[in-house]
Amino acid sequence: MAGEILKATLETLYMVLVSGFLATLFGIPLGVVLFLLSRSKKWRRLYIVFDLFVNVFRSIPFIILVLLLIPVTKNVMGTIIGPNAAIFNLTIAAIPFMARLSENSFNGVPRGIIDSSDSMGLNRSQFIFRVLIPETLPEQIGNITVLLINLVTYTAIAGAVGAGGLGQLAINYGYYRFQWDVVLYAVIVLVSISQVLQFTGGRLSRLLRR
Repeated sequence: MAGEILKATLETLYMVLVSGFLATLFGIPLGVVLFLLSRSKKWRRLYIVFDLFVNVFRSIPFIILVLLLIPVTKNVMGTIIGPNAAIFNLTIAAIPFMARLSENSFNGVPRGIIDSSDSMGLNRSQFIFRVLIPETLPEQIGNITVLLINLVTYTAIAGAVGAGGLGQLAINYGYYRFQWDVVLYAVIVLVSISQVLQFTGGRLSRLLRR
């Protein structure tokens, strides 16, 4: 079983890291959009639309979302099983989550800093890249850490629908073959991955705060 566990572990890490990267790549910009729209009276209605979109997708349980996305996943990825198909589902689920975390971090920027940037005449892109992102970088590292740990859980759930990884390993050997020692190994590895992510993200965030 050592070879099977190693293969499943690598599949889980692949799904978590790739979907986490894509969710961060698209989620933080969406969080920026939400923050900027929330501060504008002119675009208030558009903010309501984006806010509703994020809330709806965050409210759908992941396993239900996977089922709803089956036709889309089939058209985009060419298959509905395997790690690559799971990455598509994980990314769709994680983008709104990351966007909301990012927006909350942006809302925590002191009002005085925002007013100072306005008085200096910074344009929109300068405000985003010189003020908004640098001021919230430690929090964003924490957000990414939370995102990755949630994705570890999601990969285990995705294993129930043929995504591969440790979740599918636990189901195939534990549930169908009653090899509960395999389930225990899978749980230990999943917990270990989460702990490593938490330690690394927390340490990096503290270093940036200093």
